[in-house]
Amino acid sequence: MSERVALIPASYVIFRRGASVLLQLRQGTGYMDGNWATAAAGHVEANESAEAAALREALEELGVQIAAEDLVPLTAMHRFLPRGQAIEQRVDFFFSTERWSGNPRIMEPHKAADLQWFPLDELPPLLVPHERYVLERLVAGVAPIISLETSMPGSYVNP
Repeated sequence: MSERVALIPASYVIFRRGASVLLQLRQGTGYMDGNWATAAAGHVEANESAEAAALREALEELGVQIAAEDLVPLTAMHRFLPRGQAIEQRVDFFFSTERWSGNPRIMEPHKAADLQWFPLDELPPLLVPHERYVLERLVAGVAPIISLETSMPGSYVNP
């Protein structure tokens, strides 16, 4: 009998201002600290949709509110190790927004050291690998509806 898969879901919000994206510098999380990452991201909680998690994370991490109609679904990514334990499989829901109310600021200084805008065509060298994958495809206009990632270092472990 095969083992059932238990996916761990997370939502990510890519804040866009023209051809730039807002990124936070991770610190104190134990996962990819010292790397830049999408400005708002986190696990989907029990009885919460991926969209609701994205809206909640934007408020918790950046102190901004996004209207549901301003949250644009981009892609879903299934991350796993081909021969890894089923419990280590992740599904990430990426959204983007160009509209929000409030000024983005670091709300969790124990998890983020900095917050900066970067041109999409000049992303920082240290960027969480699976997030870089999505951002590079966004710039090229080819973000797939669903993507599978098994080869990137750290691609199956989520914050």
